[in-house]
Amino acid sequence: MIRVTVKDRIYQVEEGTTYEQLSDQLGLSDCAMLAQQNQKLKELQMEIKEDGEIEFLTASSGPGYLTYKRSANLLFFKAVYDVLGDKDHLNVTILHSVGNALFYELNREDKILFKDLAEQIQNRMTELVSMDLPIQKFTMGTQDAVDHFGKLKRYDKVELLKYRRSSKTNLYRIDDYEDYFYGYMLPRTGKLKYFQVDTMGQYLLLRLPKREEPEKIPPLKPQPKLLRVLQRSKEWSKTMGISDVGSLNDVITRGEIQELILVQEALQENLLNKIAREIVDKNKRIILIAGPSSSGKTTFSHRLAIQLKIHGLRPHPISLDDFFRDRHYSPKDEYGNYDFESIECLDIPLFHQCMMNLLDGKEVVMPRYNFITGISERMEKPLKIQKNDVLIIEGIHGLNEKLSKDLPKECKYKIYVSALTQLAIDQHNRIPTTDGRLIRRIVRDAQFRGVDARSTIARWHSVRAGEERNIFPYQEEADVMFNSAQVYELAVLKQYAEPLLFAVPRDSVEYQEAKRLLKFFDYFLNVKSEDIPRSSILREFIGGGCFQV
Repeated sequence: MIRVTVKDRIYQVEEGTTYEQLSDQLGLSDCAMLAQQNQKLKELQMEIKEDGEIEFLTASSGPGYLTYKRSANLLFFKAVYDVLGDKDHLNVTILHSVGNALFYELNREDKILFKDLAEQIQNRMTELVSMDLPIQKFTMGTQDAVDHFGKLKRYDKVELLKYRRSSKTNLYRIDDYEDYFYGYMLPRTGKLKYFQVDTMGQYLLLRLPKREEPEKIPPLKPQPKLLRVLQRSKEWSKTMGISDVGSLNDVITRGEIQELILVQEALQENLLNKIAREIVDKNKRIILIAGPSSSGKTTFSHRLAIQLKIHGLRPHPISLDDFFRDRHYSPKDEYGNYDFESIECLDIPLFHQCMMNLLDGKEVVMPRYNFITGISERMEKPLKIQKNDVLIIEGIHGLNEKLSKDLPKECKYKIYVSALTQLAIDQHNRIPTTDGRLIRRIVRDAQFRGVDARSTIARWHSVRAGEERNIFPYQEEADVMFNSAQVYELAVLKQYAEPLLFAVPRDSVEYQEAKRLLKFFDYFLNVKSEDIPRSSILREFIGGGCFQV
């Protein structure tokens, strides 16, 4: 017998008992996604082999949610395999993982009705869930897996696995369909009860619950501007010839990474030039820039300012942070802590007054917020703008119409800076956009803010919650979206992030997330930071940039 503790209660379980069987005995069969024992994550289909304390993780936890999302992706491809057949299912590729939705592309020349296909996939997924089929895990030698996928013409996985250092590779099977996936899986299809297959533009869409509400699918909102930036990212990937980690590693081994970096930087610079041209043509005077954490807003603002100067304008940077009200006026959250991400922290009437006075040609003494004292102060030198001057205003509430509704619409130009990861692990495994931003932030916090990886990881969920409230709902308000993600950046960030992640203590709550990211970096070969231009957005995180003080 094995002695385990669950929620302070001791249980005796027979040798050979799985975590899933124990969760069923405890009435947790519907909500348990993963188990954690002795600081190690365990798939529910694994046997309990040692004494210790066990915690069952639900979809409201980070690891549990990723397990649900990953398993739903496997179920989706199994359904596609059943609906389209053995060969045609290879024409479906996962393109993006954005929030609680996965975007897929169908590469077929014949015109198939997307709505009909989405309905067929939805119905088949529902059938597979009702059948409660086992999701079987099996292990192959990595070279055997390469040969296996080569015979199946799954060349994306061949390219990925040939760079894998581990001698063993885990695969997953539902009935007659098998695939490689990065990360943990659920034990049975019956646990995947909440999903919806839809279409958006030219993409198939797998909508999933949010982590905060794991039993509810959020309503589908049209996002035409997001679709345009996704399409542009796809076109850029095609131009660079890079769609997944395997093809990136091939470029690195051939010694062609410098050219790839220059092409990526040129594509971004060309888009910046087009944005500046539109601002000039439409005679915009107030440029409002917003975006989530670690999206590269600061460097973007500097590079846009240079493009505007090329077009004969004189830009003036303004931070919305300087319009914070005195700290004691700030609203508090449900825990009694100051909610510094609330728009109510800003002195909106003062912001409006300053902007209107500037547009009227008046001299304005601008505020400056003292983050140490929590008091709003005043700058010594007044600001006055001329005919060819523009104001570049950066802050998380830049797109919220509540901030600028009283400013003349014809003067405003709104930009949303995102960081939508362009790279996939392979045809069926996407790199979540949030992972790319989290890694950027871990590196930047350590480089410039004296914050270790453990602390950054610990804060990340609250950062994401703030973005959900204050940033993402307003992204479609933008006149243009700019994707700051770079196809090569994770291969550069790897050398900075790995030592920081290894330093996360094994006995900390954040260790499992650090371990997950370390395993993720195993897919990438290194790219030297010396190859990165000093004006690159990536320099905002690794240092050495020409825009840094």
